Amino acid sequence: MNSRAQEIAAALASVEVRITTAAVTAGRKRSELTLIAVTKTYPAGDVQILADLGVSNFGENRSDEGSEKSQLIAGTWHFQGQVQGRKLKDIASWATYIHSIDSGEHITKLSRICSEKGRKISIFLQFSLDGAPERGGVRADQLGQLADQVAADPNLHLAGLMCVPPVEYGFDRAFGEIAKVHSAFKMGFPDAVGLSAGMSSDFEVAIAYGATHLRVGSEILGSRAYHP
Repeated sequence: MNSRAQEIAAALASVEVRITTAAVTAGRKRSELTLIAVTKTYPAGDVQILADLGVSNFGENRSDEGSEKSQLIAGTWHFQGQVQGRKLKDIASWATYIHSIDSGEHITKLSRICSEKGRKISIFLQFSLDGAPERGGVRADQLGQLADQVAADPNLHLAGLMCVPPVEYGFDRAFGEIAKVHSAFKMGFPDAVGLSAGMSSDFEVAIAYGATHLRVGSEILGSRAYHP
């Protein structure tokens, strides 16, 4: 094992310990949680190291990177960036999950693309706590309408919700509000229990508040170079 592989292995092991500890503290099981290694801007060689270490879920924010890497490394690939309608066809060619759908128009277009490609894609609906456009997401009171649209579509699977919390809220306030929205949503859509929340800086708090899918990059792969 070369030095980079050793570095990644050690970091991954540390993150796994932290996830398990946080799960136990919250009275949850590690098996309830999906770790998604966010590999945006990192080379395909790093993704291969993760695959060799047993990681099978990978996240990308740019379709071109996701397309390239997914052709080289087998796994379950997640698109997590803000969705642009003109990119949906590209994203649908490689992503199994899309975490950032916040538009009925995009749902309709994605369904048509999936029908043409013979694919079924799982969707997390993104909602916003404060309405900031740079993070994307709809208001919580708009989720039901979008969820009904996805749930009725044979080409799509409703996985649950996704949220990127505002930094200025603080962890407990943000994830407390996310948990309330998630709890109410599950009452109407009991099969869509997923909650994509928690990143390198806050995944342990996210676990305490019910997150099921953790999007962790720099804590596993190290500092990310700036990528405009």
